[in-house]
Amino acid sequence: MTASHSLFVPGRIELFGKHVDYGGGPSLTCAVGLGIHAELTPLDRPFLEIEDDATGRRARVPLRRDARTGRAHGGTYIAAVVRRMTRDFAPLKVGVRIRSTSDLPRSAGLSSSSAFITLLVIALAEVNGLRSRRVWRDYLRTPLQLAEYCGAVEMGGPYGPFPGEDGVGTRGGAQDHVAICCNQAERVSAFRYLPAEPIGSAAFPEQWTLLVGVSGVRATKTGAAQDDYNRAADQVRGLVAEWNRVTGRADLSLRGVLASGPEAADRLAGIARGLDDPDGAIARIAQFRSETERIVPEALAAFASADARALGALAVTSQQGAEVVLRNQVPETAFLARAAMAAGAHAASAFGAGFGGAVWAVADREAAEAVIARWRVSYEAAFPTQASRAQWVTMRPVAGIRWP
Repeated sequence: MTASHSLFVPGRIELFGKHVDYGGGPSLTCAVGLGIHAELTPLDRPFLEIEDDATGRRARVPLRRDARTGRAHGGTYIAAVVRRMTRDFAPLKVGVRIRSTSDLPRSAGLSSSSAFITLLVIALAEVNGLRSRRVWRDYLRTPLQLAEYCGAVEMGGPYGPFPGEDGVGTRGGAQDHVAICCNQAERVSAFRYLPAEPIGSAAFPEQWTLLVGVSGVRATKTGAAQDDYNRAADQVRGLVAEWNRVTGRADLSLRGVLASGPEAADRLAGIARGLDDPDGAIARIAQFRSETERIVPEALAAFASADARALGALAVTSQQGAEVVLRNQVPETAFLARAAMAAGAHAASAFGAGFGGAVWAVADREAAEAVIARWRVSYEAAFPTQASRAQWVTMRPVAGIRWP
């Protein structure tokens, strides 16, 4: 790459499959037209420089294994990407300047952080010609492989021949990066994880529109919120680890455990009863099975047949699992999910890591503006202090990132 070029990295909506990717389960997602618009320019000095055109915030990081940043623009994410890529693809001799602007609401559950990680990985790869290297062609050639690598960078996990190291502190899966890189325009797609693979897609019905209500409560993945998010992930990994210890197996995911035979679910429940929080562990298994074995496949079929009634019922069940079992909802998102359907949406549910964020809804295209108006009025009446921070958007699924 010798000249500047533009790149768009979309955000994503997790429609169904709440907190299942790190357990290997499937989720149903789509990419959205909100995202990061960036201009990439190669530098003759080994630095990653980034500037947000909207805010003027800047960061400049040397391409070194010991890269560190303070509280600069996206500092934790920039440093994690630079450290990982300067190790995995040494030497990185060409730097890059990134001028970007984003219309993704931050900390709203639309994967602004995963989109940022993906942008940084692609920018460094492009200016350094990494796609021509043998190791890239062997392990990162496809959009799905690239997505899994970006996920590994973010959570600090291994990928292919590359061992893990410190990421950004969250211990999720690659769902967000797969949705960002691999989804198709005007379609919703189901993928399973560990490893990632597509399992089906359906056209988003022409007569429907996606609505998003952003609560105004930031769904951050730092501090106490990060600890809450990681507890949900660690509960699943703890179940698998205890299963492996008791059975002498080497299953890598909860999906793998449940698929190991008809008696597996009963035996896993027995193991869960011996843990510190047996009721919570058993409820988590049930929520995982509900999302992966019923909700995701039935929701895919509901989109394919434009079955509004079925989609609505599935959304209610999924939302109940988030509130009662995952316990990752705040009063604002719980209210938004119910208020959307009361306003005339066919289906609605919170999405993302939780503890704040946004709710998606599906409504008839011709009624979308009226639905949003009623939805907004009811929310602002119930939570007036969030009114100035709430956002309301209509959209349709778009294609995942296209890398020239």
